[in-house]
Amino acid sequence: MAREIGYAVMGLGRLSRTSILPAFARVTHNSRLVAVISRDRAKADAVAGEFQAAAYRLDEFRQCLAREDVSALYIALPTSLHSDYTVEAARAGVHVVCEAPMALVADECRRMLRTCQTNRTKLMLAYRFHFQPASQKALELVRAGEIGPPKTVSSNYTLRVEDPASACLQRRMGGGTVYYLGVQCINAARSVLGAEPAQVMAMTARTNRRYGGDVDEGAVGLIRFPEERLAHFHTSFGEEPSAELTIFGEDGLIRLREAYEPAAETTLEIVKHGERRELRFEPADAFAATIDHFSDCVIHDLQPEPSGVEGLQDVRMVEAIYRSGRDGRPVTLPRLARVDASTRVNASAIESPLRQVPLDRREAG
Repeated sequence: MAREIGYAVMGLGRLSRTSILPAFARVTHNSRLVAVISRDRAKADAVAGEFQAAAYRLDEFRQCLAREDVSALYIALPTSLHSDYTVEAARAGVHVVCEAPMALVADECRRMLRTCQTNRTKLMLAYRFHFQPASQKALELVRAGEIGPPKTVSSNYTLRVEDPASACLQRRMGGGTVYYLGVQCINAARSVLGAEPAQVMAMTARTNRRYGGDVDEGAVGLIRFPEERLAHFHTSFGEEPSAELTIFGEDGLIRLREAYEPAAETTLEIVKHGERRELRFEPADAFAATIDHFSDCVIHDLQPEPSGVEGLQDVRMVEAIYRSGRDGRPVTLPRLARVDASTRVNASAIESPLRQVPLDRREAG
């Protein structure tokens, strides 16, 4: 395997232009940006020129994948498009990093996993929570027993959406606060508690219908884990920005401010037996760390984390939360053992052509 992995980045929205693409200048020499893909030829050409990459239109996707120097695809498209393009890339022998959530429904996640397994390609979800120094320190402290056994995990993730055309406000693209924000809280809770949820109860609301969208603008969820442990989260599109995670243990608590904002300075607060101390972390490039990790896994044939199986588990939770909000009652999930990232998936492939989903400026970015 080459010692440097060449990437194509698909989707040139704000996240790609301001965070993903600039991160390639800060990786540790194991990754290289080769190409960018967009529906808009003018945008592709302009971005490619800025980042010294080749430009491709969406209808030239397969041509881009066929390049000898493209080994990995970074998908930064709306959730509704993740499954089809991951499957197509895997069939071309290209490894995939995918923005979270993994897909709209669990069946699409399973299709992605099966196809990657069949074609021996790697799949990773870009949860930056796992690549931020403050988050890593918080997990380290919990696992070392700093606050005793963790009992409750609380997340508050809110922001204001200013663009009424944003994909996060469109149901068909995978919009809604639970898909767009809550999935981060779910993954963090599962990581902290090291277990799979047993039951969920949730309420969702269209708080003011400010944009005329067809998705929830706010949600509150309660998740029961084995051994009587709980997690709860609050998400909203109509409030002042907040991205706070608090872990309550038998002997104290750990509070992480800006837990889900990778470009922000982060404060880690530890309260134990009435004594408080605080650690501050300068902004770190979690995007570069994500790319570094995935490239290392491809080069050394290791299982990347967070894996596609992790992504599947989170989408199962999102589905259950929306079902609970719709039906107004708890949803019980099968009691599952903690998933090992190396778990093998049924390798039967699903043969179906790539759906030609029309992309507008909201989808292609």
